[in-house]
Amino acid sequence: MSFSAARIMVLGAGASMQGVLHALKTQGAEVYAYFTKESGNYSPGLEVESFAATVHPNLCSLLKDREIDFVIPMSIDWHTTDWVAEFLEMGIPILSPTGQGMQLERSRDFARELCVEYDIPFPKAFVAQSRLQAEHILNQHPGGYVIKNPLCSPQSPVHTILCETEEDTRSWLHQINYEEGIFLQEFMGQAEAGHIAFVSGGEIYSLISNQEYKRAHDGNMGVITGAPLGGLVEKDPGDKYGLARQLLQPLLPWFREVGFHGPVQVTAMQRDGLWYVLEYNVRIGVTCGPIIMRLLKDPVRVLRDVVNNRKTQIEFREELNFGCSLTLAGYGYPYSTVQCPSFPVRVHGEFDCDVWWNDVSLNQNGDLYTSGQRIADLVAVEATLEKAIAKVYANVSKIRCTNSYYRTDVGRSLWPPGTVGKR
Repeated sequence: MSFSAARIMVLGAGASMQGVLHALKTQGAEVYAYFTKESGNYSPGLEVESFAATVHPNLCSLLKDREIDFVIPMSIDWHTTDWVAEFLEMGIPILSPTGQGMQLERSRDFARELCVEYDIPFPKAFVAQSRLQAEHILNQHPGGYVIKNPLCSPQSPVHTILCETEEDTRSWLHQINYEEGIFLQEFMGQAEAGHIAFVSGGEIYSLISNQEYKRAHDGNMGVITGAPLGGLVEKDPGDKYGLARQLLQPLLPWFREVGFHGPVQVTAMQRDGLWYVLEYNVRIGVTCGPIIMRLLKDPVRVLRDVVNNRKTQIEFREELNFGCSLTLAGYGYPYSTVQCPSFPVRVHGEFDCDVWWNDVSLNQNGDLYTSGQRIADLVAVEATLEKAIAKVYANVSKIRCTNSYYRTDVGRSLWPPGTVGKR
């Protein structure tokens, strides 16, 4: 079978899934979608034949029927499913580490301990199982903390809460769900950036550096959202900003020891010229995945190599260097408890960038309406950063939806990596 004829099953939902499906389909792969959520399935279903977990609770039978070559999960929750043991016994490759390698993202304290072992800078951090324990830690180590769930999952009872001061932290400790405990990580500032690489055949292959706009409003104001409202990506096989050199390369002995292969993303904060790990992820990313697929000359070949833990050769499209993503958010976002009606979504004019629909659906008349709080992700991949940014903003203005909003400052702050403020 040629590389372009690969049969791929993508697990997920929403705009990021649609973007990956489309990119792989246009590269000649035979692609299928397996919906892991009940929402956000309209747009991926436009791209390929799709299956819902509610109808097909055991993925393994579908993989056998379609003779799938490898699987791409858009989140790490696949490893907690009822069918995971059967899947691993089948030996079908997956774009994800397994076993101990999964702990790099799953357990925040595991990642912290690994950084200590390999002398990688990591913010001061603690695990607390109750409010009293958390308050005791704060008394002993005063300051601002970012509050996270100790175990990483979309279904976590605690989502990231940023507290810049001790007073902020202390106030939030009274509102937290301590079901799984909490992870307190020292607040390190705003000079944040990320880097994504593939680990395969015992080597690290740098792909991109990126910046995600995670707060709800312009000027990096408001709460941290469940998924970013925008992002910038730079093709970076040479590790221009040193993130891979400082925060990924030291882990190479561990990667080899545990047989880690798949994507790895490090998100970091720079302080006094030094990068500190905030967290590691072992997936291609919500904002970055579709862009990476666009940047690679032959993504299907590279993915096949990585899922089979082989040495590979990363080839990029020479004419493309930067990507920009922008989310059009709906009424109430990011507060999931806000109730609202379904609003019509109208498009005026033709798009000339990628538009991946998220929480939308068709009504009985065939008109597009919102079905949730994230309406669409717009993605442009261009030769220059300025062109990519300009294109997404030109296209988002063509979408009209009552009470929707988007950040207007993507690219005007936090870039290049390691900086804070305006460009």
